[in-house]
Amino acid sequence: MELEFENHLMLEQFLMIVESNDIPRIREFLDDQNISDVAKLIDEYPEYEQQIIDNLTIVRSASTFKILDLPTQKRVMRDLPPSKIAELLNVLPPDDRTDFFEGLPSSIVRELIKLLTPEERKITLSLFGYPENSVGRLMTPDYVYVFENNTVAEVLEIIRKVGKNSETIDVIYVINEKGELLDDIRIREFILNHPSKKVSDLMDERRVIALNAYDDQEKAYEAFKMNNRVALPVVSNSNKLLGIVTIDDVLWVATEEFSEDIQKIGGTEALEEPYLTIPFRRLIRKRVGWLIILFLSEMLTATALAYFNDEIAKATVLVLFMPLIASSGGNSGSQASTLIIQAMAVGEVSLMDWWRVMRREIGSGFVLGSVLGIIGFFRIFVWHVLMAHGVFKDIYGPHWFLVGLSVGISLVGVVLWGTLSGSMLPIVLKKLGADPAVSSAPFVATLVDVTGLIIYFSVSLIVMQGVML
Repeated sequence: MELEFENHLMLEQFLMIVESNDIPRIREFLDDQNISDVAKLIDEYPEYEQQIIDNLTIVRSASTFKILDLPTQKRVMRDLPPSKIAELLNVLPPDDRTDFFEGLPSSIVRELIKLLTPEERKITLSLFGYPENSVGRLMTPDYVYVFENNTVAEVLEIIRKVGKNSETIDVIYVINEKGELLDDIRIREFILNHPSKKVSDLMDERRVIALNAYDDQEKAYEAFKMNNRVALPVVSNSNKLLGIVTIDDVLWVATEEFSEDIQKIGGTEALEEPYLTIPFRRLIRKRVGWLIILFLSEMLTATALAYFNDEIAKATVLVLFMPLIASSGGNSGSQASTLIIQAMAVGEVSLMDWWRVMRREIGSGFVLGSVLGIIGFFRIFVWHVLMAHGVFKDIYGPHWFLVGLSVGISLVGVVLWGTLSGSMLPIVLKKLGADPAVSSAPFVATLVDVTGLIIYFSVSLIVMQGVML
């Protein structure tokens, strides 16, 4: 509540200052704000975005620009004069600039690349040479490297010369004459050791944690999570040091991946744009495909019901519990699917754990199904007692016990099948090289709906054989 009040005061203060058109006061106000607060001003007041960018230092402009969402970045670029665009693009970190270019049409990218200096253009084109969603697209070539025969004094001098252009100087990288990565050493080691000491004396025998430029970006996230680093080196297939990836870029990737997975779990394609800014036609196109597939799949329910048409005609009371059976199986399958997809996304479950997952879900499905089966049977029993006392109309007839038994046993089978399907589908898809999130909750629910009815009527046929059927 206090934070919201402070944000409201900041916005009001900004409006008062900007409407006065007092340039020194505007610059002073913007310089006093955090970068995230400046980005919030641009989001809240797009009509003043050019004025905000113009009155920030170019470094703060770049820092603000890179944390804006893509539609806002496009709007800012569209409104700025060419000279300001060129200045901003050349100051942006190469990885953030490449990420921005990825969201633009190729014709616009070609024009913007012309505004870069020859050196920045070369860096940008080299990053574009790596596959989409690879670590190479994330890395920045701005880092500090030294040689093993350098002294600590020489290393500190190198840091003073080139460190200001580096994204981080927490770690210094050691290479040989061929450019191969030998070691990474934290800067505190150089600060705490004698100036005459050699870099080779500070090196250890431990394996250097490095990323390959062609690795998937998700692998970078896993590496950062497991090694507690703010930056990791990126190497070629021959171990040549190419650049570094910093934790802030990986966190953005993790956020995007999380958003995509949530959307897929909900039964849509990844939107790739904010919901409120994506064009209506594209939003429909992203959603309609899965809806058609799910609709056609649900039509199999009619086929299953037609197969048991004679049984339904003899025991119409079974129809009353069809929604109960179908929803219970779908819900259990959706639960299991969501849990496994999330566990795989954060590295808690791998393909090697399939048997452990199956055993766990067999136990879970049986227990959960038994709980629901007992509740279902008890509900029928209570209803029958109330009907016997004239509270409700008798709809179950004299064979209420068989009806309750059929429902109870069916719920055990359907919930067990739902948990198994929901847990195994993501693992199977991962094994086949597909995205586990594709086995979304609606897809699992649809699958279990159809098979659940088959289980229900098969159990009823066995339990009621010779009595009602």
